Amino acid sequence: MILVTGATGKLGRLVLEKLLEKVPAHQVIAAVRNPEKAAELRARGVQVRKADYSQPETLGAAFAGVEKVLLISSNEVGQRAAQHQSVVEAARKAGVKLLAYTSILHADRSRLALAAEHKATEELIRASGVPYVLLRNGWYTENYTENLGPALAHGAILGSAGEGQVAAATRADYAAAAAAVLTGSGHENKVYELAGDTAFTMTELAAEVSRKAGKTIVYKDLPPEQYKGVLEGAGVPGPFAGILADSDVGASRGELNGASGDLRRLIGHATTPLADAVAVALQR
Repeated sequence: MILVTGATGKLGRLVLEKLLEKVPAHQVIAAVRNPEKAAELRARGVQVRKADYSQPETLGAAFAGVEKVLLISSNEVGQRAAQHQSVVEAARKAGVKLLAYTSILHADRSRLALAAEHKATEELIRASGVPYVLLRNGWYTENYTENLGPALAHGAILGSAGEGQVAAATRADYAAAAAAVLTGSGHENKVYELAGDTAFTMTELAAEVSRKAGKTIVYKDLPPEQYKGVLEGAGVPGPFAGILADSDVGASRGELNGASGDLRRLIGHATTPLADAVAVALQR
Protein backbone atom coordinates (compact mmCIF):
# COMPACT_ATOMS: atom_id res chain seq x y z
CA MET A 1 0.00 0.00 0.00
CA ILE A 2 1.18 3.52 -0.88
CA LEU A 3 -0.04 6.46 1.21
CA VAL A 4 0.16 10.09 0.13
CA THR A 5 -0.33 12.79 2.75
CA GLY A 6 -1.90 16.10 1.79
CA ALA A 7 -3.58 14.20 -1.02
CA THR A 8 -6.17 16.87 -1.82
CA GLY A 9 -3.54 19.61 -2.16
CA LYS A 10 -2.15 20.89 -5.43
CA LEU A 11 0.88 18.60 -5.43
CA GLY A 12 -0.82 15.67 -3.68
CA ARG A 13 -3.58 15.39 -6.28
CA LEU A 14 -1.02 15.30 -9.08
CA VAL A 15 0.97 12.59 -7.31
CA LEU A 16 -2.18 10.49 -6.96
CA GLU A 17 -2.94 10.86 -10.65
CA LYS A 18 0.57 9.71 -11.52
CA LEU A 19 0.30 6.76 -9.13
CA LEU A 20 -3.01 5.69 -10.63
CA GLU A 21 -1.28 5.44 -13.99
CA LYS A 22 1.08 2.87 -12.49
CA VAL A 23 -0.78 0.88 -9.82
CA PRO A 24 -4.39 -0.20 -9.12
CA ALA A 25 -6.48 2.28 -7.17
CA HIS A 26 -7.02 -0.08 -4.24
CA GLN A 27 -3.26 0.04 -3.56
CA VAL A 28 -3.31 3.81 -3.07
CA ILE A 29 -4.34 5.65 0.10
CA ALA A 30 -5.19 9.34 0.15
CA ALA A 31 -4.43 10.72 3.61
CA VAL A 32 -6.30 13.99 4.13
CA ARG A 33 -7.42 16.33 6.91
CA ASN A 34 -10.95 16.45 5.56
CA PRO A 35 -12.11 13.15 4.01
CA GLU A 36 -15.21 14.85 2.60
CA LYS A 37 -13.01 16.72 0.16
CA ALA A 38 -11.72 13.40 -1.21
CA ALA A 39 -15.08 11.93 -2.24
CA GLU A 40 -14.07 11.91 -5.90
CA LEU A 41 -10.96 9.89 -5.09
CA ARG A 42 -12.97 7.39 -3.06
CA ALA A 43 -15.36 6.99 -6.00
CA ARG A 44 -12.38 6.00 -8.14
CA GLY A 45 -11.42 3.22 -5.75
CA VAL A 46 -8.75 5.05 -3.77
CA GLN A 47 -8.81 4.48 -0.02
CA VAL A 48 -9.35 7.70 1.92
CA ARG A 49 -8.11 8.03 5.49
CA LYS A 50 -8.12 10.97 7.85
CA ALA A 51 -4.64 12.16 8.75
CA ASP A 52 -4.03 15.56 10.29
CA TYR A 53 -0.44 16.61 10.97
CA SER A 54 -1.67 18.60 13.97
CA GLN A 55 -3.64 15.67 15.40
CA PRO A 56 -1.10 12.89 15.99
CA GLU A 57 -3.86 10.59 17.24
CA THR A 58 -5.20 10.37 13.66
CA LEU A 59 -1.93 9.11 12.19
CA GLY A 60 -1.68 5.63 13.71
CA ALA A 61 -4.86 4.35 12.07
CA ALA A 62 -4.03 6.16 8.84
CA PHE A 63 -0.67 4.39 8.49
CA ALA A 64 -1.87 0.89 9.41
CA GLY A 65 -0.80 -1.65 6.82
CA VAL A 66 1.08 0.94 4.76
CA GLU A 67 4.35 0.02 3.06
CA LYS A 68 5.35 3.37 1.54
CA VAL A 69 4.52 6.93 2.57
CA LEU A 70 4.95 10.22 0.77
CA LEU A 71 5.12 13.00 3.34
CA ILE A 72 4.24 16.18 1.50
CA SER A 73 5.54 19.03 3.59
CA SER A 74 3.01 21.03 5.58
CA ASN A 75 2.10 24.49 4.33
CA GLU A 76 2.00 25.88 7.87
CA VAL A 77 5.38 27.57 7.99
CA GLY A 78 6.66 27.77 11.55
CA GLN A 79 4.81 24.64 12.61
CA ARG A 80 6.24 22.24 10.05
CA ALA A 81 8.98 20.61 12.10
CA ALA A 82 6.64 19.59 14.94
CA GLN A 83 3.95 18.42 12.53
CA HIS A 84 6.42 16.42 10.47
CA GLN A 85 7.86 14.84 13.62
CA SER A 86 4.43 13.38 14.37
CA VAL A 87 4.26 11.88 10.89
CA VAL A 88 7.76 10.43 11.07
CA GLU A 89 7.03 8.84 14.46
CA ALA A 90 3.78 7.35 13.16
CA ALA A 91 5.61 5.93 10.14
CA ARG A 92 8.23 4.38 12.42
CA LYS A 93 5.63 2.78 14.66
CA ALA A 94 3.72 1.45 11.66
CA GLY A 95 6.83 -0.26 10.28
CA VAL A 96 6.75 1.71 7.04
CA LYS A 97 9.38 0.41 4.64
CA LEU A 98 9.95 3.68 2.75
CA LEU A 99 9.28 7.27 3.78
CA ALA A 100 9.65 9.83 1.00
CA TYR A 101 9.68 13.51 1.92
CA THR A 102 9.24 16.60 -0.24
CA SER A 103 12.08 18.78 0.99
CA ILE A 104 13.71 21.84 -0.60
CA LEU A 105 16.59 22.13 -3.05
CA HIS A 106 20.00 21.98 -1.32
CA ALA A 107 18.28 21.73 2.08
CA ASP A 108 21.50 20.88 3.91
CA ARG A 109 23.25 24.09 2.83
CA SER A 110 20.50 26.47 1.74
CA ARG A 111 20.36 29.86 3.44
CA LEU A 112 16.70 30.38 2.59
CA ALA A 113 14.46 31.02 5.57
CA LEU A 114 12.19 28.29 4.22
CA ALA A 115 14.98 25.73 4.38
CA ALA A 116 15.38 25.54 8.15
CA GLU A 117 12.30 23.41 8.83
CA HIS A 118 13.08 21.17 5.87
CA LYS A 119 16.59 20.56 7.18
CA ALA A 120 15.19 19.80 10.63
CA THR A 121 12.70 17.34 9.12
CA GLU A 122 15.42 15.59 7.15
CA GLU A 123 17.37 15.13 10.38
CA LEU A 124 14.29 13.69 12.10
CA ILE A 125 13.76 11.25 9.26
CA ARG A 126 17.37 10.07 9.26
CA ALA A 127 17.31 9.62 13.04
CA SER A 128 14.09 7.57 12.91
CA GLY A 129 15.73 4.55 11.29
CA VAL A 130 12.95 4.36 8.68
CA PRO A 131 14.31 3.86 5.13
CA TYR A 132 13.82 7.19 3.38
CA VAL A 133 14.01 9.15 0.16
CA LEU A 134 14.58 12.90 0.28
CA LEU A 135 12.95 14.60 -2.69
CA ARG A 136 14.53 18.02 -2.56
CA ASN A 137 12.13 19.90 -4.79
CA GLY A 138 13.25 23.12 -6.39
CA TRP A 139 10.92 26.02 -7.08
CA TYR A 140 7.58 25.37 -8.75
CA THR A 141 7.14 27.13 -12.09
CA GLU A 142 3.59 27.81 -10.89
CA ASN A 143 5.03 30.11 -8.21
CA TYR A 144 5.31 32.54 -11.12
CA THR A 145 2.71 31.46 -13.67
CA GLU A 146 -0.28 31.10 -11.34
CA ASN A 147 -0.32 34.80 -10.54
CA LEU A 148 0.36 36.60 -13.80
CA GLY A 149 -2.74 38.80 -13.56
CA PRO A 150 -1.01 41.77 -11.87
CA ALA A 151 1.93 41.54 -14.28
CA LEU A 152 -0.39 41.61 -17.28
CA ALA A 153 -2.39 44.47 -15.79
CA HIS A 154 0.59 46.65 -14.89
CA GLY A 155 3.15 45.50 -17.45
CA ALA A 156 5.71 44.41 -14.91
CA ILE A 157 6.87 41.45 -12.82
CA LEU A 158 8.27 42.60 -9.49
CA GLY A 159 10.84 40.90 -7.30
CA SER A 160 14.24 41.00 -5.63
CA ALA A 161 15.91 38.14 -7.49
CA GLY A 162 18.26 40.28 -9.56
CA GLU A 163 19.69 38.19 -12.38
CA GLY A 164 19.70 35.01 -10.32
CA GLN A 165 18.78 31.88 -12.23
CA VAL A 166 15.88 29.73 -11.08
CA ALA A 167 15.77 26.07 -12.18
CA ALA A 168 12.03 25.73 -11.69
CA ALA A 169 9.88 22.81 -12.79
CA THR A 170 6.14 22.27 -12.79
CA ARG A 171 4.23 20.52 -10.03
CA ALA A 172 3.43 17.80 -12.53
CA ASP A 173 7.16 17.17 -13.03
CA TYR A 174 7.77 16.86 -9.29
CA ALA A 175 4.67 14.68 -8.91
CA ALA A 176 5.95 12.34 -11.59
CA ALA A 177 9.26 12.02 -9.75
CA ALA A 178 7.50 11.18 -6.49
CA ALA A 179 5.37 8.54 -8.20
CA ALA A 180 8.44 7.02 -9.85
CA VAL A 181 10.15 6.68 -6.47
CA LEU A 182 7.06 5.26 -4.75
CA THR A 183 6.49 2.64 -7.43
CA GLY A 184 10.12 1.87 -8.21
CA SER A 185 12.96 0.16 -6.38
CA GLY A 186 16.48 0.95 -5.24
CA HIS A 187 15.68 4.41 -3.87
CA GLU A 188 16.19 3.68 -0.19
CA ASN A 189 18.25 6.29 1.68
CA LYS A 190 18.82 8.34 -1.48
CA VAL A 191 18.77 12.13 -1.77
CA TYR A 192 17.56 13.65 -5.02
CA GLU A 193 18.18 17.29 -5.88
CA LEU A 194 15.23 18.02 -8.14
CA ALA A 195 15.20 20.99 -10.50
CA GLY A 196 14.17 21.95 -14.01
CA ASP A 197 16.47 21.32 -16.95
CA THR A 198 16.78 24.95 -17.99
CA ALA A 199 17.15 27.75 -15.47
CA PHE A 200 15.81 31.23 -16.17
CA THR A 201 16.11 34.71 -14.72
CA MET A 202 13.15 36.93 -13.89
CA THR A 203 14.09 39.07 -16.89
CA GLU A 204 13.81 35.98 -19.08
CA LEU A 205 10.50 35.08 -17.44
CA ALA A 206 9.17 38.55 -18.25
CA ALA A 207 10.34 38.21 -21.85
CA GLU A 208 8.58 34.85 -22.20
CA VAL A 209 5.35 36.24 -20.78
CA SER A 210 5.67 39.15 -23.22
CA ARG A 211 6.00 36.78 -26.16
CA LYS A 212 3.06 34.64 -25.15
CA ALA A 213 0.79 37.52 -24.07
CA GLY A 214 1.57 39.76 -27.02
CA LYS A 215 2.34 42.75 -24.81
CA THR A 216 5.47 44.11 -23.18
CA ILE A 217 6.13 42.86 -19.66
CA VAL A 218 9.31 43.96 -17.91
CA TYR A 219 11.01 42.78 -14.76
CA LYS A 220 11.52 45.42 -12.07
CA ASP A 221 14.05 44.50 -9.42
CA LEU A 222 13.33 46.02 -6.02
CA PRO A 223 15.19 46.17 -2.70
CA PRO A 224 13.91 43.30 -0.51
CA GLU A 225 12.17 45.52 2.02
CA GLN A 226 10.39 47.42 -0.75
CA TYR A 227 9.31 44.18 -2.41
CA LYS A 228 8.04 42.90 0.93
CA GLY A 229 6.01 46.09 1.29
CA VAL A 230 4.52 45.65 -2.17
CA LEU A 231 3.48 42.10 -1.30
CA GLU A 232 1.93 43.24 1.96
CA GLY A 233 0.07 45.95 0.08
CA ALA A 234 -1.32 43.26 -2.19
CA GLY A 235 -2.70 41.40 0.82
CA VAL A 236 0.11 38.93 1.56
CA PRO A 237 0.50 38.49 5.35
CA GLY A 238 3.65 40.15 6.67
CA PRO A 239 5.57 37.04 7.77
CA PHE A 240 4.90 35.24 4.49
CA ALA A 241 5.75 38.36 2.48
CA GLY A 242 9.08 38.34 4.29
CA ILE A 243 9.66 34.73 3.34
CA LEU A 244 8.90 35.45 -0.31
CA ALA A 245 11.28 38.40 -0.35
CA ASP A 246 13.94 36.29 1.37
CA SER A 247 13.47 33.56 -1.26
CA ASP A 248 14.04 36.11 -4.01
CA VAL A 249 17.25 37.21 -2.34
CA GLY A 250 18.24 33.55 -2.21
CA ALA A 251 17.51 33.28 -5.91
CA SER A 252 19.85 36.20 -6.55
CA ARG A 253 22.57 34.15 -4.83
CA GLY A 254 21.86 31.11 -7.00
CA GLU A 255 20.16 29.07 -4.28
CA LEU A 256 17.18 28.19 -6.50
CA ASN A 257 19.39 26.89 -9.29
CA GLY A 258 20.39 23.26 -9.74
CA ALA A 259 21.85 21.12 -12.47
CA SER A 260 21.97 17.58 -11.04
CA GLY A 261 19.67 16.13 -13.70
CA ASP A 262 17.97 14.00 -11.02
CA LEU A 263 14.48 15.15 -11.93
CA ARG A 264 14.89 14.41 -15.62
CA ARG A 265 16.30 10.96 -14.85
CA LEU A 266 13.52 10.05 -12.42
CA ILE A 267 10.68 11.04 -14.76
CA GLY A 268 12.36 9.66 -17.87
CA HIS A 269 12.02 12.77 -20.01
CA ALA A 270 12.83 16.47 -20.12
CA THR A 271 11.17 18.76 -17.62
CA THR A 272 8.41 21.10 -18.78
CA PRO A 273 9.88 24.12 -20.62
CA LEU A 274 9.07 27.57 -19.26
CA ALA A 275 7.47 28.53 -22.58
CA ASP A 276 4.99 25.67 -22.32
CA ALA A 277 4.11 26.47 -18.72
CA VAL A 278 3.52 30.15 -19.50
CA ALA A 279 1.37 29.27 -22.52
CA VAL A 280 -0.81 26.97 -20.42
CA ALA A 281 -1.15 29.58 -17.67
CA LEU A 282 -2.27 32.28 -20.10
CA GLN A 283 -4.95 29.99 -21.54
CA ARG A 284 -6.70 29.70 -18.18
